[in-house]
Amino acid sequence: MTANELNAFEDEINAFVGREVCPPTPAKDDVNTAMIRQWTEIIGDTNPAYTNEAWAAKSTRGKSIAPPAMMYVWGQEGFAVTTGRPADAQADLVSLFNKHGYTGVLGTNVKQEYFKEVSPNDNVVMEMVIDNISERKTTGRGPGYFFETLSTFTNQHGEKIGTQRFKVLKFIPQEQPAAAAAEDTLQVPTRIASPRGHDNKWWWDACDAGKVLIQRCKNCQTLRHPPRPMCGECQSMEWDSIESTLDGEVLSHTELHHPKIPGYQYPLVCAVIRLGEGTNIVSNVVGCDPSAVHIGMRVKGKVEQVDEKTMLPQFYPA
Repeated sequence: MTANELNAFEDEINAFVGREVCPPTPAKDDVNTAMIRQWTEIIGDTNPAYTNEAWAAKSTRGKSIAPPAMMYVWGQEGFAVTTGRPADAQADLVSLFNKHGYTGVLGTNVKQEYFKEVSPNDNVVMEMVIDNISERKTTGRGPGYFFETLSTFTNQHGEKIGTQRFKVLKFIPQEQPAAAAAEDTLQVPTRIASPRGHDNKWWWDACDAGKVLIQRCKNCQTLRHPPRPMCGECQSMEWDSIESTLDGEVLSHTELHHPKIPGYQYPLVCAVIRLGEGTNIVSNVVGCDPSAVHIGMRVKGKVEQVDEKTMLPQFYPA
């Protein structure tokens, strides 16, 4: 692409800034206790302000509220998207990028801000625009552009509930390295390595040693997973851990079909599992046909070596 062609292309994509992706659209369903209960069960959030109506009635609010992080949930289309989405500015922008070779896509970050709470029987209205597009960047994935959508949420009275910014990288995939010489030994793909930081390295180190630990607040004894620095109940920063028995129950599950990711064995069933200690963990269910997995199924976990580099808990029918 010549300099003139690049300038013309950038003029085209920058013309999308400010365009409406979704006009103000009320959610099909009002905020309701059933969805709040299901969401908090899966996330493992036990805040009584969300699901304990008796507790909430005695609080300063006088009523229960929906978790703020559910803000984007209420307006989702659900199963209808399997038949395709209607054309909009974001889809047109993506098509323009694809047309010019920027076929790679990577969601990079989401930022939500909350301004007002909503309660059962409120209705959440969402509108979305393309907020900004970066200059051309050179990234580890390849050259490309970041674009960011801005979703604004209001209630049925027009009062602002919050905003969500979602940033995406559209890039030209790098060329694959030249094929290895015939005498070179091809490496067997491994699973995607877990990110290990200051707050979770201890958990993965224990997993490497064949144990699944659950973080426990030293102050109020509340268990929490995944690991994080502060207790959500009492805000204490002091913690220790207990070892899980890996007795569990399937709360939710899905079978992954496509795309097949190198290093993973198929069929691949991913599940949210409620451990006997009371916390939830996302893991694989193995040792049975995927059709046999069901909500409420009792399972037993084992920490196993799933490839030459990785130890992970996997769950079998109990």
